[in-house]
Amino acid sequence: MKYYKLHLIRHGLTQGNLDGRYIGSGTDLPLCAEGRAQLEELKAKFQYPDVPLVFCSPMLRAQQTAEVLFPNAKLTILQDLREMNFGKFENRPITELVKDPEFAQWMDPTSRTNPDGAEDRKAFYDRTNVMLMKLFEYQLRTHTEEAACITHGGVIMNMMANHVLPQHKPEEWMTDPGCGYSLRLDAEMWMRDHIAEAFDIVPYGYLDGAEE
Repeated sequence: MKYYKLHLIRHGLTQGNLDGRYIGSGTDLPLCAEGRAQLEELKAKFQYPDVPLVFCSPMLRAQQTAEVLFPNAKLTILQDLREMNFGKFENRPITELVKDPEFAQWMDPTSRTNPDGAEDRKAFYDRTNVMLMKLFEYQLRTHTEEAACITHGGVIMNMMANHVLPQHKPEEWMTDPGCGYSLRLDAEMWMRDHIAEAFDIVPYGYLDGAEE
């Protein structure tokens, strides 16, 4: 049986991450010095897959992560791989937001409220689900057996929760900066069920290192 592989990887650290700020697609931050150093360390200590093609969010932090981790791969920028826009909550300290009743209401998964300037939650879910389907279908159509995708934590969690086995809640698929998941699928399984299988952590060996 022929398997296709796609590696979903979260971008590296930004200063906003270090400062504990709520950063979505409304804030286009570059990698910080610590973020670049961390990616270089991960690359030196562990193994990233050797891929010919990298799908990438248009955000600067994602593109810079791709340049560090996959300097020789073809880079394809896809707008729908961007993180959710958090509107009025963008770039605000999380310690401040947790005291905001409107933020607490918005964080409720059943809430239909939408803060000023923010992307609609359902629109984000639909956008990222469709994007994963397009990535896999591109691989199948072009016979691209292995590729990577550099995107954002929220995007990865939504994709994994809706189209990947074993089944977990979105928050259980949270991943560290520069890390992610290796997925595999065969054409029949994907066309029939739109389901892939998570079979490893990226970079390879990272989980073993974290458990030491």
